[in-house]
Amino acid sequence: MKRRIVFVINYFYPDFASTGQLMTTLCLHLQNEFDITVIAAQPDNVEDDLEKRTKLFTKDMLEGVQIIRIRMPAVDKTNKFSRMKYISTYFLLALFVVLRQRRTNIIYTISSPPIIGGLIGTIGKVLKRAKHVYNIQDFNPEQAEAVSFLKQSWVFRVAKWIDNWNCKMADHIVTVGRDMQETLTNRFSGRNGKIPSNTVINNWAEENEIVPLPKEHPNVERFLAANNLKGKFIIMYSGNLGLYYDLENIIQLTSRFKDHPDIAFVFIGDGAVKDRMKQFVLREKIENVLFLPFQPKEYIKYSLNAADVHLVVNQKGIKGVSVPSKIYGVMASGKPILGVLESGSEACRLIVDSNSGVVVEPRDYDGIYAAIMMLYNMGEHHLQAAGLQGRRYLESNLKKEISLEKYRYLLQSL
Repeated sequence: MKRRIVFVINYFYPDFASTGQLMTTLCLHLQNEFDITVIAAQPDNVEDDLEKRTKLFTKDMLEGVQIIRIRMPAVDKTNKFSRMKYISTYFLLALFVVLRQRRTNIIYTISSPPIIGGLIGTIGKVLKRAKHVYNIQDFNPEQAEAVSFLKQSWVFRVAKWIDNWNCKMADHIVTVGRDMQETLTNRFSGRNGKIPSNTVINNWAEENEIVPLPKEHPNVERFLAANNLKGKFIIMYSGNLGLYYDLENIIQLTSRFKDHPDIAFVFIGDGAVKDRMKQFVLREKIENVLFLPFQPKEYIKYSLNAADVHLVVNQKGIKGVSVPSKIYGVMASGKPILGVLESGSEACRLIVDSNSGVVVEPRDYDGIYAAIMMLYNMGEHHLQAAGLQGRRYLESNLKKEISLEKYRYLLQSL
C-alpha cells in the first residue's frame, strides 16, 4: 500500500503563483509512488462554475492527485485586515480538512500563509500521529519585519516563537537557499545547540520548456508586436508585484529614462503595489513603461525571451528570508540579469557564480540607474553571452529533475 501524503499548500494548479506551479510539478512527480491529497485554496477564476463559487469545499482530480479546494474570502493585499481575515479563514478550514483525512502518513506544509502553514502541520502531526515536512519558502516574521508590515513588535516576537516551535516539531525542514539555511541555524544558535533536521532544495524552472529563443522567433515576435515593443531595449520584471521587492521605489527610476524612448520597462504580473506603480507612471506621464497581466503558463517561455535584461529584486532585509523563484526561469531563458539583491543572498550567489549579470545592493537607486545604462551600452553580443552563461550554470547545477529527486528521496526516507 502506498504511503499517503497530505499536501497543505494554499496555491495549486491552475493558480499562477510560483509556489502553486512548483508544488503542482512536485505532486505530479510523486503521484506514482505516494497516495497524494492536496488541500488548496480555490483559485479566483471560477466565475463560470456555480458549485465552486458556492460550496465551501469541492473535490477535484489532476491526473492521480486528489485536490480538496477551499472557498476563501476575497482578499485585498493592500489591506492588513483583509489579509488577516484570509489567513485566519484558511487556517481554520485547512486544519479542519487535514483532521478529517484518514490514514495520513506525512503532512507536507509550506510557509504560506505565514506561520499558519507550519502551524497546521504541527497540530496535524500531533493529532494525526503523522510525520511533518515543513517547506520554508519565506521566513516569517522576518519577511514582514523587513517591510514594517506591523508596528507592534510584540506580534513579531509571538509569531517567531510559534514558528520556532513549528520548526522544532517538524520531522524535517526544507529551505530553498543556502542563506535561508543559515537563517534557520541562527534561529537556533544557543538553544541547546539542537538545529532541526533540514535540507536545502532549490526551486526550479521548466528548463525543457523554457529555452533561449531569439526575438525573431514567431511567438516572441508576436508578443513584441502585440505590445508595441519591436525595436525596444526591454528591461522586464515578470512575477509578483508585492510588498517585498521595493518596486514602488524602483519604478521611480523610470522617470530618468524619459529621454530614452528606445528603452522600455515591462512589468508582468500582479500584486499589492501594482496600483501604486501605475499611479506613479500616470502622474509623471512616463510613456515607456508597460504593465501586463500574468502570462499563461504555456506562453511564459515567449514573454521571458522578449526581454534584453531581466530584473530580479528583493527588498533590503530579505537576505536569508526568501529567494525570488523568478531567477530560475530567467536563467532558463538565457537572458542576462540585473539583480537588486543583498550580497551573500542565494539569488546574488547564483548570478555571481554563473557570471550571468550584474548585482546592485537594494536601495542603491543611483547604482541601479548606472547598471541599466551599462547593460544598455554593453552590446547585443556581450548581453547574449552573459545570459547563456546563466543557462549553462542552470543545466549543470539547478535542473528540475535534481530538485524533484531530492524531494522524492527525502519523503521516502521518513
